[in-house]
Amino acid sequence: MDSSSLDAAASVLAKSKHLVALTGAGISAESGVPTFRGRGGLWEKYKVEELATPQAFRRDPVKVWSWYKWRMEIISKARPNFAHVALAKLEEMGLLKALITQNVDGLHRRAGSKNVIELHGCIWRLRCTSCDYAEYIEEPVREVPPRCPRCRSLLRPGVVWFGEALPERELKRAYQEVSRADAMLVVGTSGVVMPAGMLPLLAKERGAVVVEVNVEESAITPYADYFLRGRATEVMKALFEGICERLGKSP
Repeated sequence: MDSSSLDAAASVLAKSKHLVALTGAGISAESGVPTFRGRGGLWEKYKVEELATPQAFRRDPVKVWSWYKWRMEIISKARPNFAHVALAKLEEMGLLKALITQNVDGLHRRAGSKNVIELHGCIWRLRCTSCDYAEYIEEPVREVPPRCPRCRSLLRPGVVWFGEALPERELKRAYQEVSRADAMLVVGTSGVVMPAGMLPLLAKERGAVVVEVNVEESAITPYADYFLRGRATEVMKALFEGICERLGKSP
């Protein structure tokens, strides 16, 4: 991690009027939540078309739900790390205006973030495949596959599968926040999944400063104003302390 880049990034973020964050799987990796891409990612071991598409669910809901129950069990044991907490604290301080995430694990909300835009849904939200029933749960499903208490149709995870459109309301909110941003903090995303990967570029085109935190270069790095290489917890700790110092606040 380059200290001069870190100092410059902290100064820019501390002075920002409308800071927006975008997070991906990398921010939750240190909490023990498996990533999807890269070395050791879930898609190295599992086939997308067998587990994360509407067709897979129609073909074998038990198989799909068994996989999601396994993921729920892993996520339920995970705890928000300091990178999650730092973003929640930046929002509490009034600096961070919105947090857009590609993650479905719910760790940002558990860390205390309020204005969270979950672009890809939430694994803890279940919705009926037939009626308008939906609910949030706090522990892994017991029945596989779970059924709607109203109509007994199958429930499905409230996540966006491959081949599905992003939720219109969340996507609209994300574009609105990005259009107002004068700074954007991007943490732990590969930048290859669209349209989320385009958001930092849209912010950049509108004049925002883009600060990227990642363990390796990504599709976003070429147009980031500051690239801070390192683990999310370590970089965010240093960045948060630098911001607090410039604002005269105690970290």
